Formats: sequence, structure tokens, C-alpha cells
Amino acid sequence: MPDLLIELFSEEIPARMQAKAAADLKRLVTNGIVEAGLTYTGAGAFHTPRRLVLTVQGMASESPTTREERKGPRVGAPEKALEGFLRSTGLTRDQLEARDDKKGQVWFATVTREGRPAAEIVAEVLSDTIRNFPWPKSMRWGSDDLRWVRPLHSILCITHDEGGAEVVPLEVGGITSGRTVRGHRFMAPAGFEVSSFEDYRGKLKRAHVVLDANERAEHIKADAENMAFASGLELVEDNGLLAEVAGLVEWPVVLMGEIGAEFLDLPPEVLQTSMKEHQKFFSIRNPKTGRIERFITVANRETADDGATILAGNQKVLAARLSDAKFFWENDLRTIQSGGLEGMGKPLADVTFHNRLGSQADRIARIATLAREIAPIVGAEPQLAGQAARIAKVDLSSEMVYEFPELQGIMGRYYGKFADLPDAVSDAAQFHYQPLGPSDDVPRDPVSVAVALADKIDTLTGFWAIDEKPTGSKDPFALRRAALGVIRLILANQLRVSLLDVWLAPIRANRAAMVQAGAFEEGRIPDLSDERVEKECALVLAGDLLAFFHDRLKVYLRDQGIPHDVIDACLSMPGNDDLTLLVKRAESLSAFLKSDDGENLVQGFKRANNILTQAEDKDGVEYSFGPDVKLAETNEERSLFAALDSADGKIGPAMRNEDFASAMSAMSELRTPIDAFFEAVQVNSDNQVVRRNRLNLLHRIRATCSQVADLTRLGG
Repeated sequence: MPDLLIELFSEEIPARMQAKAAADLKRLVTNGIVEAGLTYTGAGAFHTPRRLVLTVQGMASESPTTREERKGPRVGAPEKALEGFLRSTGLTRDQLEARDDKKGQVWFATVTREGRPAAEIVAEVLSDTIRNFPWPKSMRWGSDDLRWVRPLHSILCITHDEGGAEVVPLEVGGITSGRTVRGHRFMAPAGFEVSSFEDYRGKLKRAHVVLDANERAEHIKADAENMAFASGLELVEDNGLLAEVAGLVEWPVVLMGEIGAEFLDLPPEVLQTSMKEHQKFFSIRNPKTGRIERFITVANRETADDGATILAGNQKVLAARLSDAKFFWENDLRTIQSGGLEGMGKPLADVTFHNRLGSQADRIARIATLAREIAPIVGAEPQLAGQAARIAKVDLSSEMVYEFPELQGIMGRYYGKFADLPDAVSDAAQFHYQPLGPSDDVPRDPVSVAVALADKIDTLTGFWAIDEKPTGSKDPFALRRAALGVIRLILANQLRVSLLDVWLAPIRANRAAMVQAGAFEEGRIPDLSDERVEKECALVLAGDLLAFFHDRLKVYLRDQGIPHDVIDACLSMPGNDDLTLLVKRAESLSAFLKSDDGENLVQGFKRANNILTQAEDKDGVEYSFGPDVKLAETNEERSLFAALDSADGKIGPAMRNEDFASAMSAMSELRTPIDAFFEAVQVNSDNQVVRRNRLNLLHRIRATCSQVADLTRLGG
């Protein structure tokens, strides 16, 4: 069984496209040959800046001959139906066979597809793959209509086994396949022939091309770390930059350069961002001072002067870039010196946040008000929380953040420290944006937490007020991320807060936008001058927003291992806008249900609930009147009465104290008496008084257990 080797050699492919392109090549070719009837044992894809490579091992030498029987129209059917069947099979009428069927005779066709050599199939599949490759962007060149990300120069396509290698003949866009490969553009530009994947990989390396992107990345990282360590410094890790740089070079040569002394006092993040964005340089940090003092650049070739000329050129360009950054930094500091930090933010009054939610300055004022209200809940000083909210976004109008938007918040923290603000206030400028994603850290300082919550809640309530909610996969204002951020802030800091109470003020603050959106009652604009109507309208929106939060919480808790039906059972209980309480209840219920007592009790509860529901539906009454132990006829009934009395005496106080573990434990004591009751007692007795009393007893089981959670929501 031969192996297959393909190389598509072109001008430089953008680094961000290489990994997906290699995966697409593997997917399209392997799917295509399998659909054509070929089998294989394994495949691997590789990429460099100038080539996409695919190797397929253990490929069948030819596709098998197949025979397929296909049922057609009945004998005597309209002529057009028969003609269509013949076209689909490629047969003639005399090649059909009439067979008896349940409803008479039917035409059958036996379609035989002869096997084909692997080379013929590979040529078809690869030609089609190249012609229809899914590049995000592509270009045409020359007179052919072939499109590729950059001009395609050559196609290597060979099959090889112990007997040698053979070229798979094909031609695409005037390019004919062969077995010749070119090495590094400058260090080994001459072509050479290859006979197998191992031969190809080895000769490429001798021609100064490292085929595996992971190997290139590991080489870059190891050399950079060693150079930094030798100078008593350390590499600032950046896996995204590492992957990108590994896609820019075929033969990585790591060089370390100096940063001019006049730039060393710039914030480390400024140096790191400027070097990364403009030059693709890695930062080298002094672990003792935290300053960025040197940089790592990766060349694509070896030179006679060991990279001295390359480094000199890079340092000259870097000095120009860092001069710009220093100019921005010093200008921003002069702005703060002359007008204070809040003065820097004055231009935000002319920046629109949303045309129906006002300017950025309007939004900052709302966040400051809300942060002061939230501060006591999170243990922060209201004055500090309000001050932090007022300066948290002023760096958006700074020259540095205008040039490097990714530094927003980070620069605000530096500017706050320069203005001699308290550390908690300065830190909030950076940390109030967190958490941005599921793996992002959650702020812990109370002032940062207060501003972070206020920021996200203002976003959510504002867009809810103007009816700009997420729909399907569309979420242009990142409201799902904001909701998850609020959830993580509350749970990580174990905050006890009623979301509905917190939301009412900011929702009502947007009442003009609420009227404009007409989000409450179709065809009627509420009279928001009436405080009662205003609050009612706000409650409608707050309830809808809470449902959105519950959906986000379900996703979050499912990732924590809590089943969706357990979450639903807890969401049905009072206080479901207190997320910390809600999660505590869900965790306790989930743990209880994993025990034998919990599993069996739920089955007994469901049996009681089903019998009771059926009887109420049949009789048209609700059996909720207190059952009387005097009407009990069996010891099992009397034992159940006693067990319910005992459970009620324990569950109620435990729930009031939010001691869910004790409540679950008390509920588990009902398992044995409920099981015994159903074993010994017929609920639907012929004696109607006894029947009614037993149904009322089942209602009491439901009521007692429902103090903990709505067990009717549990599946299975």
C-alpha cells in the first residue's frame, strides 16, 4: 500500500492562515479519496510560510469495484419517470431487470462501478481541492483563473513505497506536478528531488527549512529563554506571538537586542505592546525591577556577521517606534498635570456610547452612581468606589490608548498612580474590565469589584431598556459576556445581592430610552411620570433580564458539573435573583441526589406527586387541606405522619438559616417511611374519607419536600 506526499509551494502565506489551511488541505484531500473508495491508515499536515504539506500513509493502490442494486419505477410507469431513472444510473433500458414486487413488477438496475487506480483518484481530488480551496482571501495572477492566497509556484505530488516513487500526473493553472522541491529562499534556493516523506523532510532540513511549525516554535522559545537567562533576565511569555513568529520564518535564527536607555522608564506594557504590534519582537524583562530592558527578534536566515546588521537595523526602527510611544506618554502626563485626571476625560462628553444611551461621559456618571450604591454590598467605601468609577475610563481619551487600544485600563492605572490617587482607585481603572473571558481572573479588591459590577450592569440594563437584546448567535454588544462577568464576580466574591433591587435604579434611569423602545406593552407608551407605573415597567424589564441571567448561569453551572434539571429545580424557588444563595442550594441538591437516599426519595416524591396530580385532575379539586392522623388506618400511615412532623420541624429552620445540607439531611429521613407507605397502603381506597385523607397526606409530602427545591423539575 503506497504512501502519498503533497506539497503546494507558493509565495509567503500569512501566518494567521497557515494552520487552518494545512488542516483544510488534509480534510479536503482525505475526504475526497475516501468518497472515491480509497482507504488509508493515517495522515499528517504541515505548514511553513511558503508551503502546505500533506502526507497520507497506507493508502490503497486502487478503489474496489462496486455493484449496487437500485429500485426504479414500476413497469408501465410514465416514460419520463423511466428516462429519469436511466439517466441517474447511466444504463439503457435493455440493461434493466423487471422483478415482481408487492404492487406488481418494478424495474431494477444493477450499477457496476469499476475500480480505479489511486493516482487517477488523487489527481482528480487534488485538482479540485486546489481550484476550490477555502482561503479567507485569495488572488489571481497571470492569464489563468486559478485563485490562491499568493501566487502558487509548484505542486509536488508523489506516491511511494518500497519499490520507489512515482509522480501523480496533474496540471492546475498551468502548473504541472512533479517531484522537485525548493529549499530556503536565500540559503538553499536550488531545487532537488525527493522520493518519500522522510527523504523530503530530511532534505528540507539540510536545505534550511524546518517543516514542523511546533518544532520552529520550540526552537525559538528555547533559544530566547537561554539568551535571556545568560544575561540574568527572563523572557516574557506570549504564546500568540510565538505561534505568529513561527509562521513567519522557515529557518528561525534568534537574536537579542538592546532597548535605548531613554525608553526604559516607559511602562513595561507600553514597551511590550509597541514591540509586539509593530515589530513582532519578544520582550525580555529584568525580574528584579520588572522593567523591559531588551528584546528578541527572529530572523529567517543565518548571516556572516551573526545577525549584527539585522540587529542594528531592528534597533534603529524600534527606536523610532518607541520615540512615538514616549511622546504619547509624556503628552498624557502633561495633560494630567495641567487639568487633573478627570480633566483628561472631558473629551468623552463628545464621544457617543450609543445614540440612545448618551455619551461616554453620561455612561461614566451612571456607573459612578451605581458603584456608590453597590459599594456597601461588596465592602467598599462608597466615596472611593464613586471616584474610581469617574476615572476608570478617562484613559480612553489618552493619546497612548488611541494608538494602542489594547492598553485601555492598564494606562488608566498608571495615570491614576501618577495623579497620586489611592491604590484601590487606580487599580480599579485596570481591573474593572475583568473578567473578560472564562479563563480571565476575577477582581477581588472591593473597589474594583464595585466598579466592575456597575460597569457591566449599566451595559446590560441600558441595552435591555432600549430592547437591544442578543438574538440567536448575534450579540453585537457582548451582553452574554457581560452577564457571565457579573455571575463570576458575584460567585467568586461570595456576594449576597438581590439583582432585581440593583437593576431597578439603572433601568429607571433610562426611562426616556424605555419609552422610545416601546418595550413594555405594544401600542401603549406608559406614563412614566407616575412613579408606580415607572416601577412596574422597570420590573418587567428586570424580570426579563433575570431570565437571561438564569440562562447564562445554567451554562456556567453545567460546566461546573451541576445538571440542568437540578438548576431548574432551584430556579423555581424564592430568592432566585440572589446568585450566591441559588448556587449554594443547587450544589447541596446536586450532592444530595448523588446519594442513594436522595435518588430513592426523589422516586418516592415523584410517585406521590403523580398520584396526587392524577386524582386532582380527575376530581377537579385540590387536595391541600391538612390530613388528620386520626383517620390513619395503618402503622405505615402513622409513621409517615410522624416523619413529616419531624422533617417540617427541621427543614423550616434549616432553610431560614440557609443550612441546605441540614435541610437535605432532614429530607432524606423521609425515604424509609415514604417507601413503607407505598408498600403497605392503597391510596385510592374505596372509603372516600380515607382516600381524601391519604391524598391530602401526599400533598403534605409534596409541600414538605418543596421547601427545599421544586423536585417536580427533576428528570428521570
